[in-house]
Parts: sequence; structure tokens; C-alpha cells
Amino acid sequence: MILFLASRPVVRRVPPPARGRTRRRRLPRRLPAFLAPYGRLLATPGALAFTLAAFTGRLAGAMLGVANVLMVAMARDSYAMAGAVSATGVAVTAVTGPLLGRLVDRYGQARIAVPSVAVFALGAAAMVLCVHHGAPAWALFLCAAGSSGVPSLGAMTRARWAALHPDDAAARHTAASFEQVVDEVCFMAGPALAMVLCTAVFPEAGLITAAALLVTGTLLFATQRGTEPPPHPRPAAGARAVPLTRTPGMRALLGTFLATGAVFGAMEVATVATVRSFGGAGASGAVLALQAAGSCAAGLVFGALPLRGALSTRFVTGVAAMAAAVLPLLAADSLAALAPLLFLAGMATAPTMITGMSLVHRLVPAARLNEGMTTVYTALLIGISAGAAAGGWTADHLGSASAYTTPATAAALALTAALTTHRRGTPH
Repeated sequence: MILFLASRPVVRRVPPPARGRTRRRRLPRRLPAFLAPYGRLLATPGALAFTLAAFTGRLAGAMLGVANVLMVAMARDSYAMAGAVSATGVAVTAVTGPLLGRLVDRYGQARIAVPSVAVFALGAAAMVLCVHHGAPAWALFLCAAGSSGVPSLGAMTRARWAALHPDDAAARHTAASFEQVVDEVCFMAGPALAMVLCTAVFPEAGLITAAALLVTGTLLFATQRGTEPPPHPRPAAGARAVPLTRTPGMRALLGTFLATGAVFGAMEVATVATVRSFGGAGASGAVLALQAAGSCAAGLVFGALPLRGALSTRFVTGVAAMAAAVLPLLAADSLAALAPLLFLAGMATAPTMITGMSLVHRLVPAARLNEGMTTVYTALLIGISAGAAAGGWTADHLGSASAYTTPATAAALALTAALTTHRRGTPH
């Protein structure tokens, strides 16, 4: 019922006030002062509607990876095949993600998201049927490729906040913090939900549920036309768009996000391996949730703080804090020592990601904002996959005692790339 009400389009009857400020509803006085910036943000007309719709789809997106791996592994009794099918989907996403982001910028969110999610639904349905009826392996790879081209709801929501608050840096900062917290919640709850559905119901239940939620959330999001940013038509005849990788500062920023993704992927594998070595395999999920909880807490606090200092300096500081927070994990010798250290390590994640996305907004032209954010997300996704593979190799060949050397190395690379971004004069 809430999502149905939220899906009603928002019609602005009164033009926004001067100076680009968006009219907001009056906040209830009972709202704590700490949460007031977030209350003002969600009081923006139409904000709660597209936020609820996008959350449904983003939760589904966090379920897809685990749902596909478990479904294929349980049906074919092969984690190797499951991993290969999942890797195929990641590879296709790496190619199609930025292209879809460019189309969203050019033609609008609804015009691209609706047909894309329809193609995804067909691919997901085909995958379920192929797994259930024992189709050949090549069919699974084909279905994985066909169901991997969906525009990023996270990028599109961030683009809406930027369009709603073009002249309010504080509101955009709070919005970036809020979106990062939503990401953490989704990636904390999504995989767990998929695992329960696949193991406790039937193998295909995770993918079926995720597909239904993604289609529903995307369609509801697309109906919110009142907050949709205006499209930016293609350049004039004869003009060629400069690749984003040639934008000053973008290459180093993409390198930073690639290495940061490797930190995330390697941390997950290293934590599972380390917890098992301590004899607490059943606690792996709870211990991993501590890292996400630390990131959520830090993100909420960071979004409520006033902006201070140059943006590039804040980004380098965040990456440096993330790199420093990984090092104590190398010395953890028990589950009781590891758990609080993971919570502290997670606290460096959200501020770094929030500032990094703000840098994307600063570096990329407004007409290519979706493309820019999707490209950065793609770099992060590739990094996560590479980091997970490297972390798994380290845990297998060097032992669980050395598992955290991989995320520590990736964090050092991320810091090096961030310093390069800072030295090359990234806009403040």
C-alpha cells in the first residue's frame, strides 16, 4: 500500500522559489536535531516517493548476485559453474552500464529504465526456466548476459537529488550521505534475504523474488515524472562527446574506485576465512554486518556535519582513513578482537564513498551525470569481483592468517590513486 501511494506522480502546482531553492514541507517538531537535515531532505516534494520506489529495486539488485550463484550451484552442484555464470553477468554489466547511463542522460530515466527492466525480466525468467529444466550450460551463460543490462537506480536517484538541489551544496552532501546509507542497508539485507529464500524455500526463489522486486521498484520509480531530471539531447551535428576518461581527474578517480572495490571484495572473503579459522563459521554473516553497520553509522553522522575543507582533500583523507583502518585487522587473533575492528573499519567506508560521489558530480558535466556515476559504479563492481578473487587465492594459498593482506594492499593502491587525483588539481 505504501509503495502504491508513493507511485502517484508528483505535480508541482507552485513554481519553485527563486535562487534555485526547492520548496520544502514544514518538519514536525518532534524530529531529533541530529536527523533534521535528513528530514528536510525527504520533505522535498516527491522525494519520499522516488526514494521508496528506488529502495525496492536497489534491495533486489543486492540480492541478484547471491541468488544467481546459489541457484546455479544448488541445481548443478558446481560452485565453479555458478561463479563463471556470475562473472559473465558482471562482465556484461561492465560494458552495458556506462552505455545505459549515457542513454539515460540523453533520453530521460523513464524512457530507458522501463524497456531495460523489461529485457531484464525476460532474461531472468529464461534463467529460472533453464535452471529448473536442466538446460545446457551455454544457455545459462546466455541468460546471464541477457539479464545484466539494467540502469543503476542508485545513480538515477543521486541524479534526481542533484537536479532538485542544484544550488544547495549542503543538501547535496546530505543526499549523498543518505544514499550511501541506503546502499549499505541494501547490501546488508539483500544477500541475507536471497540466501534464506534459496536455501529455505527452493533454489529459484531468490532470483524470482529479486526479479519481481526489481521490476516493481523500477516501474514505480519511472512513474515519478515530477522529480525526473530533464534529458540532455545529443550534441550538435559534428560535435563529439569527449570520453569521460579524458576528463581531468576522472582517470585517477576511476582508479581509486577500482581499488576501493577490491578492498570491499577482498575484505568479505578475508573475513569469512578468518572467522572460520577462529571456529565461528556460523557467525560470518553477523560479523560482516558489523562492517556495514559501522559504515551506516558514520554515513549518518557525516551527512549531518557541515561541509569543511576542499573536496579533494576530504576525499584523500577518507581514503587514507580507510587504508589505515584495514591494518589493525592483520593483528586480530580472536573473534572478540576482530568484530570491533571491523566495525571501526566500516566507519571509514561511507565518508570515502560519499565524498567520492561528490567528486564525480564536480568533475562530470551535468548533461552526463548518470553516465559518470554509472561508470564509477562499474569500476567499483569490477574491483569487488577482482578483490574477491584475489582474496580467495590469498586465503587458499597463504592461509587465513594472511587473508587481510589483500585488502590492505588494495587500500594502499586506492590511496596512491587518490593522491594522484589530488595532485592533478581536482576541483575543490
